[in-house]
Amino acid sequence: MKQIVGGTLSDDPATLRTNFVSERSGAWFAELYKRDGLTGGHVIMLGPGNEPAAREALAAYPGGLQIGGGINLNNVRGFLEAGASHVIVTSWIFREGRLDLDRLQALGAAIGKRRLVLDLSCRRRGGEYCVVTDRWQRFTELVVNRVTLERLAQHCDEFLIHAVDVEGRGQGIDRELVTQLGVWAPIPTIYAGGARSLADLEEVTRLGCGRIDLTIGSALDIFGGTGVRYEDAVGFNRRLASRARAS
Repeated sequence: MKQIVGGTLSDDPATLRTNFVSERSGAWFAELYKRDGLTGGHVIMLGPGNEPAAREALAAYPGGLQIGGGINLNNVRGFLEAGASHVIVTSWIFREGRLDLDRLQALGAAIGKRRLVLDLSCRRRGGEYCVVTDRWQRFTELVVNRVTLERLAQHCDEFLIHAVDVEGRGQGIDRELVTQLGVWAPIPTIYAGGARSLADLEEVTRLGCGRIDLTIGSALDIFGGTGVRYEDAVGFNRRLASRARAS
């Protein structure tokens, strides 16, 4: 298990920057999340050779984890049968920098939109946030905005959106992007990138008007970080769920 700095993953290993490399297996983390009733965790296969470890994690927590990285029409059913609740797809539904609607519809027909998460991770270009693919190295023509999200929401269960420019840097969230997502997103949306403290959890909840969830990676103590204790993050999640049930 690795925590990477956003935008440094490429075919050249010399460019890769990591914050943390764990000696524990993906299955160990899966069992921890299962113990604490955390659903929707992301298992991302960052290149070749990771599938056996990913499958071990899915087997350790059937129905509790989502999987991404190299997902396509040929392998998608296999990962769902292995225990994934959802598959996360990005690059395969783009060709030559453009969204391939035929591929997206084919995935939906094969597994149903309720099992599909679209990764619309983006980087700022000019005054817009553009989706990036191929390990976050290639800009596409797709802009993250209200029109895009409303159109794509018809084809998936939720969105996963990394703010790649701040991902893995622990320097704070992209407040502008979170605020916009809180206004635009018509379905459950997960924001990732830059979280460094519990205050960021509270800020995403506030800026996103309670409609945007946050993933924390590098800041967590179980991932080598010092900004957030895992137990505190679990407690925050439970308090938020309790308030939602009471409202």
